[in-house]
Amino acid sequence: MNAVLKEAPSPLDTALDRYLAHLRVERALSPATLESYARDLREYLDWLPEQGISRLAEVTEPLVLQHLAALHTRGLSRASQARHLAAVRGLHKFANAEGMAPADPAEGVEATRGSRPLPDFLAVDEVDRLLLQPDARTAAGARDKAMLEVLYASGLRVSELVALPFGAIDRNLGVVRVRGKGGKERIVPVGERARQALDVYLAGPRMRLLGGCRTTDLFVTQRGARMTRQGFWKLLGRYARAAGIERRVHPHTLRHSFATHLLERGADLRAVQAMLGHADIATTQIYTHVDRERLKAVISRHPRA
Repeated sequence: MNAVLKEAPSPLDTALDRYLAHLRVERALSPATLESYARDLREYLDWLPEQGISRLAEVTEPLVLQHLAALHTRGLSRASQARHLAAVRGLHKFANAEGMAPADPAEGVEATRGSRPLPDFLAVDEVDRLLLQPDARTAAGARDKAMLEVLYASGLRVSELVALPFGAIDRNLGVVRVRGKGGKERIVPVGERARQALDVYLAGPRMRLLGGCRTTDLFVTQRGARMTRQGFWKLLGRYARAAGIERRVHPHTLRHSFATHLLERGADLRAVQAMLGHADIATTQIYTHVDRERLKAVISRHPRA
């Protein structure tokens, strides 16, 4: 019986596997981020052989620019192009450092410049209406109320919110301990209303949802399992519609609202950066642009504007 010979992986496939392993182990990227990198890089590495390239050592800067131009021609958003380029640059930097390529052809390549879209956020009265929607008399409603209050009070990413363990929130200190991107831990204060909503949820509703199941997860479903990002997204959309908010509301909308409302009321930019878990303050500064845009809209109504 003849043995079936498996085709040896190509140098490009080997480079991708090594880089993804590096991101998973050394950089501790989340599965979602890792999947995004893998998808973008797979597309890039499928494109290279069409250009006569069989290994990363053969790639030149003009070729990287050509690939970026192709993404632009396809109509990809600037954000998608920037994400794709970040993955490509990371791969080439890694290949150069590991001796798989003599140079880094993507080092000097920058994403297409342009105005960055301003984050969408809710007005304070819209947030108030949204937070009134869950019926805290039910176990699921008490959970939803607590999740919404904590999300708006802390500016957490939805992935961070659903991953909170039971002991993450210190009721006495009024803080939540969060493990964010790259496994980095940060401490974020939460207000009294969020703490009150948590007290209600933990006073009985959580145990009723668990129904005898045992878990260290803070927010659980009616089957006693951890609440998922997708599950919370659906709940949020339903409550937003019930609150009369016609546009699409997603978990990041509350994160944007948290940051925008703090800065509107004079919060320090560095403090907001720390609470959001942004590594670069430039990421946080986008919210100051939101405030300036609103001021422009107000001054435009001046009789001599």
